[in-house]
Amino acid sequence: MDIFSTAVLARVVAELPLPAPFILNSFFPAIQTEISEEIHFDIDSGSRRLAPFVSPIVAGQVVQSKGYQTKPFKPAYVKDKRVFDASRPFKRLAGESIGGQLAPAQRLQLALATELTDQINMVIRRQEVMAIEALRTGKVTVTGDLYPTVEVNFGRDASLTKPLAGAARWGEAGVEPLDDVQTWSLLVTEKSGATANTLVMDVEAWKLFSASAKVQKLLDRFRGADQLNPTVTGAGGRYMGSIGDFDIWVYTGWYEDPATGNLVPFLPANTVIVTSPDLEGTRAYGAIKDEAAGLQALPYFSKSWVEQDPAVRYLLLQSAPLTVPYRVNASLCATVR
Repeated sequence: MDIFSTAVLARVVAELPLPAPFILNSFFPAIQTEISEEIHFDIDSGSRRLAPFVSPIVAGQVVQSKGYQTKPFKPAYVKDKRVFDASRPFKRLAGESIGGQLAPAQRLQLALATELTDQINMVIRRQEVMAIEALRTGKVTVTGDLYPTVEVNFGRDASLTKPLAGAARWGEAGVEPLDDVQTWSLLVTEKSGATANTLVMDVEAWKLFSASAKVQKLLDRFRGADQLNPTVTGAGGRYMGSIGDFDIWVYTGWYEDPATGNLVPFLPANTVIVTSPDLEGTRAYGAIKDEAAGLQALPYFSKSWVEQDPAVRYLLLQSAPLTVPYRVNASLCATVR
């Protein structure tokens, strides 16, 4: 069996365990694939209309259907192309005993799975960055060395971005973080209809929040796991406790900046996100423009081939992703310091 054939690679990719980063896993669980180059997404900003009253002996009043915006976007491609070392089956794998106990064919299969896993992890890490940007700003900026910078604006209400300044910042005299959070939660519900009872903070914001005497008095650190929303979970998220119906999470995680190689936190310092699992976040994927993929709507497509001179085997993973918050007003982001 040729383990580098397109069909086999597709089966391997489909069976690999996927990572579950906190934001993507908790708030962008749905998957949408397209059979076109473009991704189409509907934005629902929430509506508060009332049913009309009329006399029972007159005709019904015509009510215009609730509207929404459908926006198209041709996503940038992720094309991770790397050389697959043909000598790897003859080298001991990391963790294998000295001298080796695996056959070359087994090492080859494990090495291939390792490379594919790394490629998919990089794509998902990219999606996590986009998901966090969507929650923070209501926008996603797509840019690359060989792709013009494009801003995808989901049209979030401007009042849902809160840069605190001066005497209003957390840690300043007379500022009560819990009062701010309660006000912001009501604002999200007003703008979207979603119950905004999930708080996500970075460590620095948590230090300021937890320093409040009011928070210390009301914080319940022993709420049972069976009382938490089971969809809010994932790597990097740490449950810190609850206040009333607010579940409070601290999110820690880093990624490597492709431009500098430096580690960058997923969530910038002093960031607070007030949101809800009702955000209806979706991982959308455009069709792969590759005849070998059959121009199908696939989250990931992998293929491999050999260049004859010099003899090099390449492994390529392609994806056309975009993270979309369908209820864009179901999140608020504050910079609290």
